Amino acid sequence: MRPVPDRPAPGQESVWSYPRPAIAERCARHIRIEHRGLVIADTRASVRTLETSHPPGYYLPPSDILMTALRPSARGSFCEWKGQAVYYDLVVDGTVIEDVAWSYPAPTPAFEPLRDHIAFYPAPLDVCTVDGVQVVPQDGGFYGGWITPDLAGPFKGGPGSRFW
Repeated sequence: MRPVPDRPAPGQESVWSYPRPAIAERCARHIRIEHRGLVIADTRASVRTLETSHPPGYYLPPSDILMTALRPSARGSFCEWKGQAVYYDLVVDGTVIEDVAWSYPAPTPAFEPLRDHIAFYPAPLDVCTVDGVQVVPQDGGFYGGWITPDLAGPFKGGPGSRFW
């Protein structure tokens, strides 16, 4: 059963107004990721993905990521819209966070802007911000959306939302 969307407050956008199928769009918001005091990524040149009921995911250019902290993972997944994903582990001070990031090296034509960009799950990381505001991770182990105060839900990912 589809939930009733929250009424957006002034300055908010509703994730229920996002399209389905999903889209990718260039984004100039300031995205910053830190872990154990190390800046992992800092950019104003991301690509965000928008899909009905989901908070945005942010894909960052490798030039704005500390790529020496990432190593390829054996994990893969398939998205019906974006294509085949590859995953990365984050290694900081000898500690490994497995499968914390993913990318689409050969995305479908509609998602070509994602090529070679990398997205991160915010939950296992110390600091993930959008325009200086700490994000709340999207519920559910599979989803990687970043919830900020300028979004109205409810958001897919929690219990009972599988078929939204």
